[in-house]
Amino acid sequence: MTGWAWEYEGYEPSQERLRESLCTLGNGRFATRGALPECRADDVHQPGTYVAGCYDRLVSEIAGRQVENEDIVNVPNWLPLRFRLRGGDWITPDRTTVLDHHLTLDTASGVLDRHTRFGLGDGRCLVVRQQRLVHVADTRLAALRTEFTAEGFAGELEVEAALDGTVTNTGVERYRALDGRHLSHVHTGTAGPDTVWLRCRTRNSDVRICLAARLRTDTDTIATTSAADAMDTADTDTAQAAGADPSRAVQRLLLTLTPGAPATVDKTVALHTSRDTAISDPLGAAVAAAREAPSFDDLRGSHTAAWEHIWRRAELEVPGEAGHVLRLHLFHLLQTLSPHTADLDVGVPARGLHGEAYRGHIFWDELFVLPYLNVHFPEVSRALLRYRHRRLGKARAAARAAGRRGALYPWQSGSDGREETQELHLNPRSGHWLPDDSRLQHHVNSAIAHNVWRYCEASGDTEFLYGEGAEMLLQIARYWADAAEYDSVRGRYHVLGVVGPDEYHDAYPEAVRPGLDDNAYTNVTAAWVLERALELVDLLPAPRHRELVERIGLDTGELERWRDVAHQFYVPFHDGVISQFEGYGDLAELDWPRYRERYGDIRRLDRILEAEGDTTNRYQASKQADVLMLGYLFPPAELRSLFGRLGYQLDEATWQRTVDHYLARTSHGSTLSGLVHAWVLARSRRADTWRYCLESLRGDVADLQGGTTGEGIHLGAMAGTVDFVQRGLTGLEIRDGALWLDPVPLPELSTYAFTLHYRGHWGVQLRLEHGVLRIEVPPYGRAPVTVRLPKHTLDLRPGEFYRLPLPE
Repeated sequence: MTGWAWEYEGYEPSQERLRESLCTLGNGRFATRGALPECRADDVHQPGTYVAGCYDRLVSEIAGRQVENEDIVNVPNWLPLRFRLRGGDWITPDRTTVLDHHLTLDTASGVLDRHTRFGLGDGRCLVVRQQRLVHVADTRLAALRTEFTAEGFAGELEVEAALDGTVTNTGVERYRALDGRHLSHVHTGTAGPDTVWLRCRTRNSDVRICLAARLRTDTDTIATTSAADAMDTADTDTAQAAGADPSRAVQRLLLTLTPGAPATVDKTVALHTSRDTAISDPLGAAVAAAREAPSFDDLRGSHTAAWEHIWRRAELEVPGEAGHVLRLHLFHLLQTLSPHTADLDVGVPARGLHGEAYRGHIFWDELFVLPYLNVHFPEVSRALLRYRHRRLGKARAAARAAGRRGALYPWQSGSDGREETQELHLNPRSGHWLPDDSRLQHHVNSAIAHNVWRYCEASGDTEFLYGEGAEMLLQIARYWADAAEYDSVRGRYHVLGVVGPDEYHDAYPEAVRPGLDDNAYTNVTAAWVLERALELVDLLPAPRHRELVERIGLDTGELERWRDVAHQFYVPFHDGVISQFEGYGDLAELDWPRYRERYGDIRRLDRILEAEGDTTNRYQASKQADVLMLGYLFPPAELRSLFGRLGYQLDEATWQRTVDHYLARTSHGSTLSGLVHAWVLARSRRADTWRYCLESLRGDVADLQGGTTGEGIHLGAMAGTVDFVQRGLTGLEIRDGALWLDPVPLPELSTYAFTLHYRGHWGVQLRLEHGVLRIEVPPYGRAPVTVRLPKHTLDLRPGEFYRLPLPE
């Protein structure tokens, strides 16, 4: 790591998939993994390009059952560019001697630079340098520049560039028993002497995908063609008869190399789909874009300038190794959810646009992503929440199917908002296909409501709050009130048959049916949602209030029930700590030392126990933070108040006992777990905080989950580490029309700076240095910014600053 660069030295086949994920380039609309262009998909390499929101649904037969899955589609590969000495074998790092290999991802400019020196024998070497970009200003375009330099010889080099429509979804080994052939009706053709095209469509969703590629060189060349190269829309039969592959649009060049003189080949690609706006002909649009695209140098210039503009709004200054990793995390967040995302109908893919893990689905990860976007790119946050609003109808249908009123959002969402959670999942340790009951994680409802409220607090966007936000929040509140079942003995409301964030527990031991009762996190967050919904009803302007009441049939009696339920949810306790769910305290204790000694890495304890014929349902063992998620969502004072309104006393001693209890019983099988624990411990145990913070920082770059990063990055964890500096260390909250700050000194992160977009103020800066937190309001703007500190409140006018000394 040097400056803004992320570098890899040497060719390591076992590390290729990890590098491909971490060297992915994207622009918010589509992204391409950092695969080597001369390599096809195999056990080492997994090239892939993924378009935001492009899904397809197929049915597979698994374990004697018909299983339906919707996947993000691996669209035709635009990268292929292979080469060989004339008449020789194709040169790849897997079958040619690699003398030097270096990859550099420049996060400042969004350019991937590759430099490889191949040994060809007899003192001959071929040096290949490539620069790649996925354009951030013009999101239709991507480009690849390749420079070939001969050392110790002169000769002819054959170069073959292609658009490859034969790709399938094979990027996750445990999914390979499922049908991954999403592309059909593949056709290719030419559009002039230097441009080819490929069109296809997805098998079920019928999304048309069209690419065009322009190939140019700066040297004298001989171009060759074949039937496949020359065919147009009507020539597919001729091409097949000639033995060509109609699923690949191929261009070939013959370069004459002289020692030490680079020969340059530029490949410029345009990608359109039928989901794009303002086009009627995606193929024509792609061909026109490729033909008219500027030169590589000009493309790189405008691309770099666009990244500079993004970084002005986004940059986080943290020195040292932690700062390098945080910048990489932020880079991948901004590639997945760029300012262009504001124009798209897409959600937050849990694994970015970097691979096929989780099938590209949207979970609750926006809970960890939106807090950063809210104060840097609020227009993107709004777009991501509108993705949820557009699928409110599906959520209401799901609630009706469950016999409830209101809206029940799916645990996994994709194209249209139906439940996409798989019915079976594979345990790769045992080879068993097992029922998947994670769809019972109804707490995703509360996460969406929480995101709506926090976005509106941060942005001041009352238009959204009183419109789409209110519709979602009120329907989610209605669901929780209807799902709550009253117990006259306890005088409390219960939520039955759910699964909490932990995921290790999906049923009681020996139970026939899945689900648990009174998950504490679910009940407490449901109470919070109901309180916010009631507050919102009082805030609504009279015309909007009347309109909503009439539209959704909200009457006084229903609101009274909401108030009743909101203050009488049951929260289980055992041994002086909050129970993860009712009956949790009755479960057996796990012999943690024995399992650590036997298996070493026990993050996926659930798979280990299942392979032994056991189950985590029997033990007080958690995959990730569950109860402790409450400490992530709510500051200490708000959490105490929330429990108080429920009739429970949550003093500091009780909370610390709860923290200690779950710290000792969590395997951290999720990259989000270390992040949440660092957040919860920040105000009480600095040494432990830094340990968990490091685990979160290393999660993807060191692939701590054992191969999962190669299937796609963990976007929530990446965004969460950045937000840990932004909010966790500063105690930043935005509520009641003010910035609330309660900084936590952490020696390992004692210097940082970032700027916020806060309610029309572009560039409110917070800088911690030498034990002093400096808050500065930019000189433009009219209204002052109210800042609430632990001991006093101040109003900073534009151009003013304040210095807050921090305790040792």
